[in-house]
Amino acid sequence: MKSFNKKTMIQKEKKEKTHNKKRIRKEKASFKVDIALVFIIAFLMMFGIIMVYSASYSTSFSSFGNHVFYLKKQLLWSLIGIICMYVVSKIPYKFISNNWMLAYATAIICLVLVLIIGEEINGAKRWLDFKIIGFQPSELAKLAVILSMAMVLNKTKKHITNWKVLLVDLVVVIIPTILVARENMSTAFVIFIIGAGMIFITMPNFKSVLKYMILPGGVLLGLMFVLSGIFIKDYQMIRWQTFIDGPWSDPTGKGYQTVQSLYAVGSGGLFGKGLGNSMQKNGFIPEAHNDIIFSIVCEELGLFGAVCLIILFLMLLYRCLNIALNAKDTLGMLIVAGIMIQIGIQVMINLAVVTNSMPNTGMPLPFISYGGSSLLFLMIEMGLVLNISRNSGKEQLAVSFK
Repeated sequence: MKSFNKKTMIQKEKKEKTHNKKRIRKEKASFKVDIALVFIIAFLMMFGIIMVYSASYSTSFSSFGNHVFYLKKQLLWSLIGIICMYVVSKIPYKFISNNWMLAYATAIICLVLVLIIGEEINGAKRWLDFKIIGFQPSELAKLAVILSMAMVLNKTKKHITNWKVLLVDLVVVIIPTILVARENMSTAFVIFIIGAGMIFITMPNFKSVLKYMILPGGVLLGLMFVLSGIFIKDYQMIRWQTFIDGPWSDPTGKGYQTVQSLYAVGSGGLFGKGLGNSMQKNGFIPEAHNDIIFSIVCEELGLFGAVCLIILFLMLLYRCLNIALNAKDTLGMLIVAGIMIQIGIQVMINLAVVTNSMPNTGMPLPFISYGGSSLLFLMIEMGLVLNISRNSGKEQLAVSFK
């Protein structure tokens, strides 16, 4: 009887030790912060704030009589974004992902509303103006598609090579792509690439990619061309024509912004004219603090500054890749992969536009361009990445605050 009680006591002690170890692991995980990622995000945000002020202070003064009008708004959105990032990083990402249908439905409703009652700016309806606050539903759509595709693909990954399942996955991407394409083809293309990229990642092998991705991929690309032909606006047609003919075919008219942007890029030299010393932002480049801000970076900080910024983006993408590979489940991996694809493709498109490698679009440079909606949803996405990083199996560059 005594030996039996002794065994029972030993078993209880083992269970308590195991329970305590699990509890300690959870407590450590709740405080673990990916310090490398936090620093990269902080550098990008600070760099963006500085460049927004540098690129906008003359326009801000001439339009509003205040040098810091755009700076104040960008600082406000940065603060809201940091709070949102922190909150999202603390909420279990599975809880957020489980509400993907709510996020997806909200995005679809907002995209429909923007087509009906959206505010028209520069010939396009991209904004919902609620008087107190306005935002671009297309930014919400990107996040909704990432969460939706992650959840759907996580559930259907074992049957991804089934044509019916693949079609359902594609429909999740096609609906917001079509709605966004009505007003913004470049953002529609980004949403399409996010969905296609996440499906590509889920495919079991390269043979499956060839068999199941080429046909639907070709069909979807064809659909994108058809949509562009149906929904293309006059100003978008002008941009394409300017790109085909070359901006110097009409340097004072249709190609004016592109020509001035290239002047800014070329005049910066190796180390630039110095922060705040850009000439092109003084009325030559319209709204230099928005999508075309990289040209001001090149002019003021030169090739050196431009390369440093690109390296920061590469470091961010590399860190996201590391987190995705170390995620504790497929769901976390897919969410981080979708965010990484979004940031990567947006940076590529923005740099291509500034260097006249593709037609002008309304694609902001992540973290750097002026804009509340873009920055807010990017920070929410970074909160998700930090969340998944905190709960990952192993993180070499993470620190635990006890």
